[in-house]
Amino acid sequence: RIGRKTLGPKLLRELPVVLLAYDLLEEAGQDLRPLPQHERRARLDALLAAVNHPVLRPSPVLTGDSWADLARQREASRSLGVEGFMLKRRDAQYGVGRTKDVGLWWKWKIDPLTVDAVLIYAQRGHGRRASLYSDYTFAVWDGPPEQEGRQLVPFAKAYSGLTDAEMAKVDAIIRKTTIESFGPVRSVRPTLVFELGFEGIARSPRHKSGIATRFPRMLRWRQDKPVEEADTLQTLQALLPA
Repeated sequence: RIGRKTLGPKLLRELPVVLLAYDLLEEAGQDLRPLPQHERRARLDALLAAVNHPVLRPSPVLTGDSWADLARQREASRSLGVEGFMLKRRDAQYGVGRTKDVGLWWKWKIDPLTVDAVLIYAQRGHGRRASLYSDYTFAVWDGPPEQEGRQLVPFAKAYSGLTDAEMAKVDAIIRKTTIESFGPVRSVRPTLVFELGFEGIARSPRHKSGIATRFPRMLRWRQDKPVEEADTLQTLQALLPA
């Protein structure tokens, strides 16, 4: 419901908002970040039990008898709309910033969904990539190869996943294959295929393709694959959850 412009009574009833608490960093003026993870969690559970408010809930704690048991539970992540597990050492402190010396946390992600898509638009990046065309719009075909007059339909934007060397090569190709410019955006002749990965997929009436992907990024440059063999809208639709 976060993407809705208006929230009616029916939607408010069916999708109520809750605050899911994952950690307790301070209590009664005491900084709890140096305490071990299991102690902070025990204090969090005790606090929520004392407050006993219906919209304030503790995050679920998952347990397993073995790595295989945890891996089996992890397979349900996509159906729950999450990326995987966050594993935390019991004795880990709460680190601030890029700190690994206070205890290990590890995001055990599920393997991404993937499709081979065609680069059709490019835009200059930001910061050190401001001089390069590094932000791309990707498309898939609206039908199989045997369909006459099929077209490329945009469905995702991505800017991460390439090395600096690959980015420089792609930038040079974009400049040579530009068809038209729209302010900072260039439309290019379809010549480049990339394998895109994303964590989730859903229907979206706001997008021309009818599809929205979650956290799309480039996994590899498919220099071995011609544009005509890129995936189709039907491939994307087959990945939609039932």
